[in-house]
Amino acid sequence: MIKLDFKKLGGLVPAIAQDHVTGEVLMLGFMNEEAWEATLKTGRATYFSRSRKSLWVKGETSGHVQLVREIRIDCDNDTVILKVEQVGGAACHTGHRSCFHKMVEDGAVRVIGEPVFDPKEVYRK
Repeated sequence: MIKLDFKKLGGLVPAIAQDHVTGEVLMLGFMNEEAWEATLKTGRATYFSRSRKSLWVKGETSGHVQLVREIRIDCDNDTVILKVEQVGGAACHTGHRSCFHKMVEDGAVRVIGEPVFDPKEVYRK
């Protein structure tokens, strides 16, 4: 098993999801050891939800899964980059392709791009 250092952040490591073709940063999540092992085993990005205190497979509700195509580990073994194929075109729960769809410009925040899907339709509660 590939070992990561889960000690520094209370059992978690940051996991950056990046489009495997374009290099666009799609999102930042966190993994505990169980999420890491699930990701390695299944090839689907699996994270640990800090708010729900549970594992979540990216896209299990929306259908916008992340298929892992490459994994990079930093020099301290405490951060990973998942180079993924983003199925469905959107990584963000707001419907945008990337969670990083806000840009600071001239002292204000500007939203970049349009949502790919309507979150009210996808996440009916």
